[in-house]
Amino acid sequence: MKIAIIGLGYVGLPLCLQFARNDVEVLGLDIDPAKVDSINRGESYIQHINSGDVRQLVDAKKFSASNDFAGVRTVDAVLICVPTPLDKHREPDISYILKTGEAIAPHLRRGTLVVLESTTYPGTTEEDLRAVLESGSGLKAGADFHLAYSPEREDPGNPESKVEFIPKVVGGLTPACLEKAMSLYSRAIKTLVPVSSCRAAEATKLLENIFRSVNIALVNELKVVYAAMGIDIWEVINAAKTKPFGYMPFYPGPGLGGHCIPIDPFYLTWKAREFGQNTRFIELAGEINTAMPHYVVSRVVDALNAKRKSINGSRILLLGLAYKPNVDDLRESPTFVLLDLLKERGAEVAYHDPHIAEIPTTREHSHWAGTKSVEWTQENISNYDAVVIATAHQAVNYEQLAEWCGCIIDSRNIMAKVKVEQGRIWKA
Repeated sequence: MKIAIIGLGYVGLPLCLQFARNDVEVLGLDIDPAKVDSINRGESYIQHINSGDVRQLVDAKKFSASNDFAGVRTVDAVLICVPTPLDKHREPDISYILKTGEAIAPHLRRGTLVVLESTTYPGTTEEDLRAVLESGSGLKAGADFHLAYSPEREDPGNPESKVEFIPKVVGGLTPACLEKAMSLYSRAIKTLVPVSSCRAAEATKLLENIFRSVNIALVNELKVVYAAMGIDIWEVINAAKTKPFGYMPFYPGPGLGGHCIPIDPFYLTWKAREFGQNTRFIELAGEINTAMPHYVVSRVVDALNAKRKSINGSRILLLGLAYKPNVDDLRESPTFVLLDLLKERGAEVAYHDPHIAEIPTTREHSHWAGTKSVEWTQENISNYDAVVIATAHQAVNYEQLAEWCGCIIDSRNIMAKVKVEQGRIWKA
């Protein structure tokens, strides 16, 4: 079997490797020539993916990359793993899906399976993508070619999270489409979870991430409320999680990051309006989480005021640019919001991240492109008026931070493990 996987990012690349390891010939397709060239050299551009693994499969002729979508003519299945961001109005942007559909449609053969993996609202696969594929190919979905949806589930940087062991939800346009998709994924994934339709599979992915968004919003709100009462939310969570039933711990932070949790709820709220439904609970959670960077900035103001300093003109270092610990993943990182907010208030801002030496050009934050991570030295760090811990990377020496900086705003409770004199740590 030969398949094409479109989109060689944090979702597509691990999936390519997993199929290639299981004797499936994989053609990786991407519009970014740098990624294509890197793969064909046997090099990984994602920190937690080993170049040796890529090189081994490329050398074995099991994995190759191209930006020529005509290669779809040579494959049995096409898996689409492209971004689904929000536009400037915070509404779903499925243009990457539709453009991909337009690119592959002229090359579709009868019997080919097309699977969408990008997170999106219910109906995208069987309505929007289907229409583009049928219009461009002259073929009919469910009769001439197979169409399915199987949401990605990936946890970057988690060594315990392996693609082959993460159960895969699969929904097909027709029973035959489902059977075809199940047959494909069974070659590489240990556990498959079939559902009744593409819509059900799309809704499953949204539920998973809305669940996290709502619960994170809850502890974020409680963080602010309890702080006003002089209660440490982290102490409360640690006590509550000792209950062996009916409770699952979630943790507050400076805002939401990653490609799913800050975005996916808005896909459902937008689609729900089409059916005359209000999603007040989900939208409230979004408002709370979106407000968290502003709360962190207010704590920076409090901390500087206690030192008789103004935020205007102060030198502030953001510690951690990635959206989660121990990875180089910048997608929707709240640190970018903090950088913008602090700069707007007149602060001189910089960042340190042991995993990101320089900010690349991104869709949302191109104005920070080229900014370099501050070198971790006592001379550099001690020159900042305040350090804001936005991401708690394990590679950072927090004992040194405590020695070098007299004002630390901690949004991740990481300094609780370090002995620091009272008044130097401000929880946010």
